Amino acid sequence: MTAATPNQKTLSPATKELYHLPFETDRGISQRAAIGVIVLATDNTLEYEFRQIFDLPGVGLYQSRIRNENTISPKTLKAMEARITEASDVILPGCPLDVVAYGCTSASIIIGEEKVFDQIRKARPLAKYTTPITAAFAAFKAFGAQNIGVLTPYRKDVNQKVKNYIEKAGFTVPVFGSFNEEDDPTAARISLPSIKAAALQVGAHSDVDAVFVSCTSLRLATIAAEIESELKKPVTSSNHALAWHCLRLAGIEDKLPKFGSLFSLQHDIDHS
Repeated sequence: MTAATPNQKTLSPATKELYHLPFETDRGISQRAAIGVIVLATDNTLEYEFRQIFDLPGVGLYQSRIRNENTISPKTLKAMEARITEASDVILPGCPLDVVAYGCTSASIIIGEEKVFDQIRKARPLAKYTTPITAAFAAFKAFGAQNIGVLTPYRKDVNQKVKNYIEKAGFTVPVFGSFNEEDDPTAARISLPSIKAAALQVGAHSDVDAVFVSCTSLRLATIAAEIESELKKPVTSSNHALAWHCLRLAGIEDKLPKFGSLFSLQHDIDHS
C-alpha cells in the first residue's frame, strides 16, 4: 500500500446514519420539584449557596439574572420592578416551575412583596412565589421568634426601610447591626469570620430571639449551625431562608441539619 502524497485526498467509508432511534422519557432532573430563582446581575453568592443546599435528588434549580446597579440605594432597588417579569419568563420558557423566587431582600422591601409577586405572576401564573424577606418571615415564625436581631451590609437609609418593614410585619428589632457597605461586589467579599463575629455580636443581646443576616450577597449557609451552637439561638439569612422556603413551598421536606436548625424544623407552609 503506497502512502498518500500531501496533495492527494484519502477516501473514507460512507458514514452510516441512524435516525429515529428508539427512546423513552422520564420526568427529568426535576422529578420532585422545579424551582426558579431570579438572581441579581451583581450577586456573587446566592447561586453558590443554593447549589450547596439543593444537592437533593429530583430537585431542579434554574436561574436567570436581572439587571441591577452595583450601588445599593432605594432608587436603584426600585428600578428593578419593571424587569422582574422578563427575568421570570426566561427561566425554562414553556416549562412549568413549582416555585419562583426573586433573590433580592432590600428590593423586595422597597418594591413590596405583593408587587414583586404581581410581576412574577405575569409570566408564571401557576407557580408559588417567594422573596428573601417573605422567606425570613416564614423562618421567624418557624423558629417561634418575635425579637429579631438584624445584620446587613446596607447604608443607613436602606437599613431604616428594612427595620420598618420587619416591624410592620409584627416583629420587633431590638438590635440592628450593619457593615455600612453600599457596593454590592464588596459586600459579597465580606469574610465568613467577619459575618460570624458580627452575627454573634448582634445575637448576644438578651432581648434577641433569633438573628437574621439580610442580603443575598452575604454568606451564611455553611456557618449557620456553627453560629447557632455558640449563640444558642436560631440564625438565618436571606439565601438560607429563601432556599428553605423554596423547598418547603415545593413540598420538599428533607431535613438538612448541617445547614442549621431551620432545615430540621417541622413547620406548616402555606401551599396555596
